[in-house]
Amino acid sequence: MISTKSILYIIILTAFVFFGKICSAQELPFKAEEELGFLVYYDAPLLGKVYAGKAFFEIDKTGEKKDGKSVFHAVGRGNSIGTVDFFYKVRDRFESWFDENDLRSYQFIRRTSEGGYIVDDDVQFDYKKGKAISRQDEIDIGESVQDLISSFYFARTLDISSIPIGGNFPLDFYLDDSVYTSVIFYEGKEIVETRLGKFRAMKFKPMVVEGEVFDHPYPMFLWVTDDKNRIPILIKSEVIFGSIKAELFKFKNLKYPLDSKIEKKKKK
Repeated sequence: MISTKSILYIIILTAFVFFGKICSAQELPFKAEEELGFLVYYDAPLLGKVYAGKAFFEIDKTGEKKDGKSVFHAVGRGNSIGTVDFFYKVRDRFESWFDENDLRSYQFIRRTSEGGYIVDDDVQFDYKKGKAISRQDEIDIGESVQDLISSFYFARTLDISSIPIGGNFPLDFYLDDSVYTSVIFYEGKEIVETRLGKFRAMKFKPMVVEGEVFDHPYPMFLWVTDDKNRIPILIKSEVIFGSIKAELFKFKNLKYPLDSKIEKKKKK
């Protein structure tokens, strides 16, 4: 059974697709009170389409500070639905506090409840000591670190204009007391259709962690809106037991118009 952490991991990899200089605060592709919702479902040979879960990303309007710095407080939530919820109940919540200017993470909270499996963790990123300190471990970090949630927003601020089709680049992020590297391949631009309509999108192929869910490193394709919001809208991935898809199904308080959406022509 795929976990919400894996669902969020899939969606967050869709955001790891930008490479270049970070935007200024005025140019950030998101703002406080933005909300995004994703519907996740299996497509298996014997079962057909099975709706499995929902995942949400929200930025609270808080005015909080960490180490004297103004921070965003973002929350990622995931839960199982339908038949999957009956057999394998998932209620997960992840929280991140990250700098409003350079977007590096200061604090990360994990609350996982998946079919009786419960894990709670709290991580502090201490840049003076160069340490990430969790309940279980303490590891070395650099001058700037992204966690599972802050990375979703950090990656949306970067520019891929200099990356050719077929080009690739590495990206690092912190997860479960380790620093991971994913190599991302840029596949070009396409028109993609989802439940919300047709969009002009950028297509990517990220490297994932093999093991529990994925049996080879490049099972996935993903599409991100080709506009100033840079929102993941569709993910298609082969997994050990079939395939899984995640689609954007709701959004609220976007900073910019969603002008990558192709409007239907009105009949004369």
